[in-house]
Amino acid sequence: MKRFTYKARDGKTGKIVKGNIQAENERTAGKLLLEQKLTPLSVNEETDGIFSNFGKKINNKDKIVFTRQFATLIGAGLPLSTSLKMVAEQTNRKGMRAVIEEIMADVEGGKTLSQAFGKHPDVFNRVYLALIDAGEASGTLDESLKRLANQQEKDEEMMSKIRGALTYPIIVLVVIIAVMLYMVLMVVPQVKGLYDDLGKPLPWMTSLMVGIANFLVTYWWLVLIILAFLVWFFFQFNKTAMGIRWAATFKLNVPLFGALFRKLYMVRFAQTAQVLLATGVSMLDTMSISANAMNNVRVKEQIDIAAEKVKGGKPLSEALKDREFILPLVPQMASIGEQSGKIDEMLGKAAKVYSDELDEQIRTLSTMIEPVLMVVMALLVGFLIGAVLLPIYSIVSDI
Repeated sequence: MKRFTYKARDGKTGKIVKGNIQAENERTAGKLLLEQKLTPLSVNEETDGIFSNFGKKINNKDKIVFTRQFATLIGAGLPLSTSLKMVAEQTNRKGMRAVIEEIMADVEGGKTLSQAFGKHPDVFNRVYLALIDAGEASGTLDESLKRLANQQEKDEEMMSKIRGALTYPIIVLVVIIAVMLYMVLMVVPQVKGLYDDLGKPLPWMTSLMVGIANFLVTYWWLVLIILAFLVWFFFQFNKTAMGIRWAATFKLNVPLFGALFRKLYMVRFAQTAQVLLATGVSMLDTMSISANAMNNVRVKEQIDIAAEKVKGGKPLSEALKDREFILPLVPQMASIGEQSGKIDEMLGKAAKVYSDELDEQIRTLSTMIEPVLMVVMALLVGFLIGAVLLPIYSIVSDI
């Protein structure tokens, strides 16, 4: 699908209008304009410029805003193509607008909304497509989109909190490393020069720092090669099945943050399952789609095993029970939901409980990290000061 800019005369008002349109070719673009009661004066294919990719990347916020606006317009009773056109006009992000216009062209060409969305799997995941499909089939597309927007917002909010908890220690560690490098490369050599002039041996701490400084200055190219290789190896390893599995296991078991990630995945699973079941998606499809939404192969494996048991006739609560990475409240609430006939609501309550615990744990962790980092920084800075100041005090005392 190509993108064209056009200038046309409005058949109703006679005014000249300009805009963009998605079509297979220039001729198809002209036909689409005529169907909209516009007489094309010029239709030109857009070409990529130097900054053509700027603003084309689609992030979660773009999708949330689009979903919320689309749901509102559909709920107001507007036709699909009109709703899509209005959302596209309100979207400033080039990438998102191009996707919306392509969906609009497919819908106007006779495709269902789920088929049009399905052409963009890199933008809309299986959860999104399943809810669009279920909403179309049940005639509750606006409700499906609202549930989807709510679920996306909650997921993004949780990820933002975890990123915030990780950002502070990373910044502090970068500052510590920068200070250490400055001291090692700029200050310690001057102290060594002073001792060489006096003909005295360096203290062991200063001697160690001088050795590190000499190595970095002499073999900086080797250090860069090793660092570049380690980074390359890390990314390549993480693309392999073993690397993906290792990273998933590490996330779930890493000290301090492992419990956070476990609760995050439970919130994501329970919220996704709640939205899908409430929209009318079958239990097996819900399990399959929810498993793929986890973004962690170890948790996905556990849900897939549970799905096989559900397929064999076992209830969800029993299938999820005693799984290594499935926290106990989820099967317990699922059991209550099975007995009351409100399994989607009970899963939603489980998600709420773990979401609240996650918020509290993030606040506690943020409070704990600060003093720990301060102690680490004090020890490292103390060592560096000792390596620099002790030799100077020794010289002064000798004098």
